[in-house]
Amino acid sequence: MTDRQRYLETMLFGKPDRVPFSPGGPRESTLANWRTQGLPEGVDWHAYMREQIGIEPAQPGGGPGVWIKHAMIPEFEEKVIEEREDSLVVQDWKGNICEISNRFDVTYLRGAKDFVTRKWIKCPVESRDDWERMKLRYDPDDPTRVPANMPELGRQLADRTWPTTIMVHGPFWQLREWLGFEGLCMMFLDDPDLVRDMISFWTDYVSSLLLKVLPHTDLDCFHISEDMAYKQKAMISPDMTRDYLGPCYAQWNEIIRSHGVPIFDVDSDGFIGELIPVWIEFGINACDPIEVAAGNDISELRRAFGTRMAYSCGVDKRAMAKGGQVIRDEIARIEPVVRDGGFIPGCDHGIPNDVSWPQMLEYCDLLARITGWKV
Repeated sequence: MTDRQRYLETMLFGKPDRVPFSPGGPRESTLANWRTQGLPEGVDWHAYMREQIGIEPAQPGGGPGVWIKHAMIPEFEEKVIEEREDSLVVQDWKGNICEISNRFDVTYLRGAKDFVTRKWIKCPVESRDDWERMKLRYDPDDPTRVPANMPELGRQLADRTWPTTIMVHGPFWQLREWLGFEGLCMMFLDDPDLVRDMISFWTDYVSSLLLKVLPHTDLDCFHISEDMAYKQKAMISPDMTRDYLGPCYAQWNEIIRSHGVPIFDVDSDGFIGELIPVWIEFGINACDPIEVAAGNDISELRRAFGTRMAYSCGVDKRAMAKGGQVIRDEIARIEPVVRDGGFIPGCDHGIPNDVSWPQMLEYCDLLARITGWKV
């Protein structure tokens, strides 16, 4: 099977020859540590790992893909507002004003390669006037937002061997970017009509972009980022999720299904057990990363939701850092769900720097065995 066939067969509860091998990737500091622990300088860690554990190289792939650029245009100016003794007060490209360690610079927030702690001071939308100005940065008819050669790109992708995915921010994630988490929570109480207006705008904006690309290609997955749960509970209730976010999910689901997209995937850290029924209700049929430390048990989720929900990730990063019998027990814990289908196992977040290179090899060897890549 090709990587694409294997991905679709797995996530749709079919009969793959092997489950996709997707162990997860390292943070920048993790990779730096690995270079001192046996991973040679200048080599691709994933290719070298496969060689070390004795499985075949990855299939050639990763050719042209489908994308939409849904971020704001123009961006805000990145600048340092104030230099303090051990920190900087900066404005990032999204218009947030925050305080960060002076070990970093403002551009590091654009694509942070590790965990960056920051103190939020001000977010770009605090009023209706701010919102009206913000909307001007999201013109769906800007020609740079979708591939200029979309019809030709669709023809090039017709016989691809790799899966294609479009990734966008979900409504909860995007409103949090504009308002900040505290600001969003307060606005649910103080001005729910404005919250609905912002969600409606984002729903229609993303819908417009999707309709510019989906007629030209057979996309495999539509993936949204939400991150809407704490360790034990969702950030908003299931009822609020259904009421405020459900119409957005439903509209996007109708669009992608009408264009043959088989997988609607949502990413949310934290405990998601009480959110999954709502997601299923509105057409979402896959989720990740199934963080174990937040109380997500992949076996319990499978028993509760059956084949209505597929999963990715779900391996406890803490077990990876302990190795030995702990990681062997962790892999044994998830193996029945791997055999059951609808599950691509991997690290339940970015691989942290307390996972050593020998521990990574040990984990990947075990993962290769339960996914059919190694006997």
